Amino acid sequence: MSDKPTLVSRRAAMLGAVGTTAALATGIVGTAPAAAAAPMLGAHGPTHQRIKLGEFEVTVIHDGFIALDGPHPIFGQDQEPEAVEALAVENFLPPKRMTIGFSPVVVNTGSELILFDTGNGAGRRPNAGHLRALLANAGYTPEQIDIVVLTHFHPDHIGGLMEDGAPAFPNARYVTGQVEYDFWSPAEKASGPTERVGKLVQSNVVPFADKMSFLGDNQDVVSGITGMASFGHTPGHMVFHIESAGKRMMITGDIANHYVVSLQKPDWHVRFDMDKAKAAEARRKVFGMIAADKIAFSGYHMPFPNVGYVETYGDGFRYVPASYQFAVD
Repeated sequence: MSDKPTLVSRRAAMLGAVGTTAALATGIVGTAPAAAAAPMLGAHGPTHQRIKLGEFEVTVIHDGFIALDGPHPIFGQDQEPEAVEALAVENFLPPKRMTIGFSPVVVNTGSELILFDTGNGAGRRPNAGHLRALLANAGYTPEQIDIVVLTHFHPDHIGGLMEDGAPAFPNARYVTGQVEYDFWSPAEKASGPTERVGKLVQSNVVPFADKMSFLGDNQDVVSGITGMASFGHTPGHMVFHIESAGKRMMITGDIANHYVVSLQKPDWHVRFDMDKAKAAEARRKVFGMIAADKIAFSGYHMPFPNVGYVETYGDGFRYVPASYQFAVD
C-alpha cells in the first residue's frame, strides 16, 4: 500500500457526488433487492364505449364473451378447414381457436333511451349475461330504458329480456320485425327442430306482445332510426339505420358474426345462418351500402368496442376499426 497522497480530479469528485445523490434519491444504497412481485390479475378490458353521433349518443356495452374452437366449421362451413385456417392466419388470428363477444347498443336520442338487443341473460353466466349491471357502469338504470329493439330472436339477443321471471326493463316498450315475430311466436315453434329458440321466445318475447310494435322494411322505430329487412340469418332479421344531424351509423346485428371471415368471404356459409343464401345476399347488400357511403356500423359480434367501417377488398370487404373519428368535430 502506498503512502503517497491520492489525487482526485474535480471532475471525478463531481461525478461521484452525483452518483451518490441519485442512488440516495432512488433508495438503492445499502438496501436489499426490491420484492416487486404482484399477483397475476387476468385479462381485463373496458365494459362500454360511448360516442357522439350528431345529436345522439351511442353507447356500446360489452356483455362478455366465450372462447371456442373455430373459426371453422362455424364460419366457412362449406369450405375445407385448411382454407378457413389459412384466412385466419393471414389476418394474424389463431387458426383453431376464437372468441365470440356480445355487445348490445344503447342510443340516447335526447328524448328516448333505446336499447338494441338484450344479451344472454342468465343462460350464459358467469361469462356473459350481466347487461343490467353493465348498464350501471355506463350511467344508466334498467328503469330508464324507454324502448327495447330486437334485431332477431336468437337466445343471445333475447335472453336478457327477463330477469328472475320479471321484465328486465320494466318501463320499456318493444320493437321488432313483423316477419321475425310471426315466424317464432306460434306455440308449435317450441317443439321440434326450433324447440330451443321457440321455448325462449314463448317465455321472453310473447309476454310483451301487447307492448310491442312490429316493423316492416324501411319503417321507423323513432325519428332518425329506421329498420331495414336483412333476412337470412333468421327469417325476419333486421338491421337499423341511425341518422342524426347528418351523421349516420348502421346497427347490423348478426348479418356478419366474424370480422374477418364473414366480411372478407361473405358468401361462405355460417352455421348459425338459417338460410345460407339469403344471409350471404344480406351481407353483400348491407355492407356494400356501408362501404359505398363510408358510414360507420356496430355489429353485435364485432371486436369490442364494435364500431368500425368496411372497405371493398377483393370479392368481399375488409373491417376497419374506428379510431378517433367520433372524438373530433
